[in-house]
Amino acid sequence: MNEAESKALELCFHTSICEISANEWNHLAGTSHPFTRYEFLVALENHQCVGEEFGWFPYHLSVRDSNKSLVGACPLYIKTNSYGEFVFDWTWASAYEQAGLNYYPKMVSAVPYNPVSGSRLLAEDANIKSMMIQQIIKLAEKLNMSGMHWLFTNEDETQLCRDNSLQLRLGCQYHWKNQGYTNFDEFLSTFISRKRKKVKRERRMVEEQNIHIDVIHGNEASEHQIELAHGFYASTFDRKSGIPTLSIGFFKEICRTMGEQVVFMFALLENEYIACAITLRGDNALYGRFWGCKEEFHSLHFETCFYQGIDYCIQKKLTTFEPGAQGEHKITRGFLPTKTWSAHWMSDSKFRQAIYTFCEREQEAMHNQCKELLSLSPYRLEQ
Repeated sequence: MNEAESKALELCFHTSICEISANEWNHLAGTSHPFTRYEFLVALENHQCVGEEFGWFPYHLSVRDSNKSLVGACPLYIKTNSYGEFVFDWTWASAYEQAGLNYYPKMVSAVPYNPVSGSRLLAEDANIKSMMIQQIIKLAEKLNMSGMHWLFTNEDETQLCRDNSLQLRLGCQYHWKNQGYTNFDEFLSTFISRKRKKVKRERRMVEEQNIHIDVIHGNEASEHQIELAHGFYASTFDRKSGIPTLSIGFFKEICRTMGEQVVFMFALLENEYIACAITLRGDNALYGRFWGCKEEFHSLHFETCFYQGIDYCIQKKLTTFEPGAQGEHKITRGFLPTKTWSAHWMSDSKFRQAIYTFCEREQEAMHNQCKELLSLSPYRLEQ
């Protein structure tokens, strides 16, 4: 991009994604990745899942060319806490507080409450993506933000952030890869004997309790089923003294507007709904997001949250299943350590150096941890 082209671009920041049309946004973001779809992000705003109550203030970026066509966009939020990010910076905030500085507000580019890697810089032109990085940082400086954070960046944008002198931070999740399996038994045949027997025993335990699973897409679900799914989701937060930020209105809207990508795994006992795993799917991947149950049943969590998802991916020929953040217990069930990335810019020069040094040391530790965790792999051969 030459200087004349750069000057012709018009940048605007929006306090609601409604100020951008769905067609324009989805033209850049696509619809294969459910979490960056316009329909998902606008549902969060329509039902107050983001905003003042939860400390996620929309401030999305749009970039238009001389023809007023949208050529770049970035889901962007001003944050007054670190809730719902899954790239944990509580110690950074504590250090700022001890030094008498304000860590909040800060800016993040992320999908609220969802630790799923994907594009954060929506543009076809890499130069426009770089320009967005630079302009967002300038805005963060102007607004006296403590920093700017791109969370769960994909591979290309992680490298682009590195090229623009942002500090990378490494995390680890556990993902399943489809090796072209035709059924669940073929997948299990790749396990060593004792790990295979463990999975079979867990699935058998669910059957012996006379529990069966119904897989229902959001556009097929009745209003009652959507309400049940939301109730199970909220019950998990209630038990753990957490905050169920996603409202029933949000669930109903995404089932109406993008329901083919919402997948409920309902567990039933004698025709009574007793549990539900809530997932979303893209063209090539399934994403496990939420789970809730009426009461505890042996191995039911593993069946609904892991094994049914693997079954679904095999049937639909999806290449990847990401069941959510954390959980080393996933490894022995076929989900291997997978690196995730975020990129950071800090405004305060002294803290910038300290945090960047911390991230570099953390990267080395995380690389070593991933290698060690691979030793827990259940597979007979390297996957």
